[in-house]
Amino acid sequence: MRDTMELLRLAKEAVSQRAAGTDQKNRALMQMAACLESRIPQILEANARDMEMAKDHISKVMLDRLMLNEKRIRDMAEGIRQVAALPDPVGEVLQEVERPDAGRSNSGGKDGLLIQRITVPMGVIAIIYESRPNVTSDAAALAIKAGSACVLRSGKDAWNSANAIVLAMKAGLEMAGLDPELLQLVEDTSRQSAVALMKARGLVDLLIPRGGASLIRTCVEQANVPCIETGTGICHVYVDRAADLSMAADIVYNAKTSRPSVCNAEEVLLVHEAVAEEFLPIIKRRLVDDRLLEGLAPVELRLDEKAQALIPGTPAQEKDFDTEFLDYILAVKVVSSADEAIRHIGAHSTHHSDAIVTADAAAAEEFTARVDSAAVYVNASTRFTDGGEFGLGCEMGISTQKLHARGPMGLRELVSYKYVVKGSGQIR
Repeated sequence: MRDTMELLRLAKEAVSQRAAGTDQKNRALMQMAACLESRIPQILEANARDMEMAKDHISKVMLDRLMLNEKRIRDMAEGIRQVAALPDPVGEVLQEVERPDAGRSNSGGKDGLLIQRITVPMGVIAIIYESRPNVTSDAAALAIKAGSACVLRSGKDAWNSANAIVLAMKAGLEMAGLDPELLQLVEDTSRQSAVALMKARGLVDLLIPRGGASLIRTCVEQANVPCIETGTGICHVYVDRAADLSMAADIVYNAKTSRPSVCNAEEVLLVHEAVAEEFLPIIKRRLVDDRLLEGLAPVELRLDEKAQALIPGTPAQEKDFDTEFLDYILAVKVVSSADEAIRHIGAHSTHHSDAIVTADAAAAEEFTARVDSAAVYVNASTRFTDGGEFGLGCEMGISTQKLHARGPMGLRELVSYKYVVKGSGQIR
């Protein structure tokens, strides 16, 4: 097993060499995608080993996150190709200012300083993630296009899958003439390797955790390297008194059931009391009764006192409104006004994605102005908070903080900038 610090040093050395140009990076990405598809049998075999080892200790919805099939691998390859098609974020002049000479130089009256702010690669980007093999290819593609090295630390449950994916992508890098050491997979899946990444000042330029609340909290609290808070999604859908209830039912159904194990899935439903008596039975039928008839997993409804008076379900505990279930569970609360809904979201949201369903433009405007989340929706499902859906090709994660990056993190969020100052002999 190779030491984590050794892998970081290899990545640092590789990225410090002459930077690749746009054409070479794009060729590398296209080769990475092609190698992924050419090694589908090997990747599926590795994933089958992970699935077999994980089946007795993670839930069915988490097994779905871990599972790969041919379509999912081809979708990963297509995501890489979409990144290749995006503009290169490196070398863009963000701002240009020419300062007047002001007679304080020996430049002989020549023009003043030309000050440019230009985008540059981060350097070494490290990602700590759990049981989602597709993160492996998304992160690698974005880091390479952004001119950086990528160090991946997968969870134990997904390591065989991640390793097969990384081996394919390294082959693609080499075929395009890039150093395969730009891409590293940490071999140690113990807590020690995660801590090593958090403490690797001088070797890690940006750390991005992708996983549950515990992982993200640990990274934010303990990291000595720059860290972006991502991911935890206690996402709300508020059904206003002026909502189209048919539309609302479709949005709630999609937001809760289409992929309950992901961070943009709905965890809390808020319903205005003026429509609760009509709407909650509709939701109970859609999420529970109809799914049972169809042989699908029903959603467990955890109801506050007002909701319990209208439909059967499990009495909600206070902690249910602060829990990212990542499962077929939905906390439900009846509110007396849009203001109460907004205040509830302010107290319980993780600032990821929150939605209002309403035909009232004033209510929608107030909701979008006051709800302090990375993505705020009007009459649409929270499930759209995704780099691919936002036109970013794929994503490095969903940032729930405000500094540097917020929301789905694509290429532009993975570069920094520096000032380049051009003169003609000026002194101060």
